[in-house]
Amino acid sequence: MILKKKILISLAVVSLAVGLGLLLYPYISQQVYVREVKKVLEAFDHKVDRMNREVKTDVSGTVVAGSYFDELYEKILAYNRDLFLSGQKDLVDPFSYEQIGFSLKEWGFDEDMIGSLKIPKMDIELPIYLGATNENMAKGAAHLTQTSLPVGGINTNAVIAAHRGYSRAAMFRDIEKLEPGDEVIIKNFRETLVYKVVEIKILQPSDIQDILIQKGRDLVTLLTCHPYGFNLQRYAVFCERILTMKRGGY
Repeated sequence: MILKKKILISLAVVSLAVGLGLLLYPYISQQVYVREVKKVLEAFDHKVDRMNREVKTDVSGTVVAGSYFDELYEKILAYNRDLFLSGQKDLVDPFSYEQIGFSLKEWGFDEDMIGSLKIPKMDIELPIYLGATNENMAKGAAHLTQTSLPVGGINTNAVIAAHRGYSRAAMFRDIEKLEPGDEVIIKNFRETLVYKVVEIKILQPSDIQDILIQKGRDLVTLLTCHPYGFNLQRYAVFCERILTMKRGGY
């Protein structure tokens, strides 16, 4: 009788521990992810700052004034300009999003991470990777290929996607909290760009025309699956630039 009682108590304790573990898992997992992201973003900032301090020389060895990233920035502006002029004609196949259209590795970066996305209303900060591969989407936000790279400018629309029902981290889980006027902040290797939410739409996966560049506007579009827990539609949040700051804090 005593042994049976001890077994029942042990089972109850185990069941309680398992239940508590399942209850706390999302919170613990999110905190682990936040710490990982913080390290990734700090490493990115340190690398960019170090590269910017390096002396820039031409082919003859003469010191050249300007940032290490000036040429990269000009290349990105040209890339974005070509996308606009071409009408983003290659933005037709959702699987093409996984192909990286512009690589940063030849510019001294270890991986194709271009910066970070911060959304105060959602209390999130995510690294932004180029190309919506499964690997990149598991690490943070992903820039959709054949949309403008996130450096701002008239006639641009950088489309940035992230998971909504990802078990390991919140990412875009609370995207429906966003309302017109809320801030969305992009920090790249050069500067910090502040946008505000201007419109929210529910799209079909085939509604590519809704995420195209809009002439005369400087936009960032946040994109995720909809409804929560399913992948039937797309939840799109359109944001327009209101401010630019030098690289540094938010």
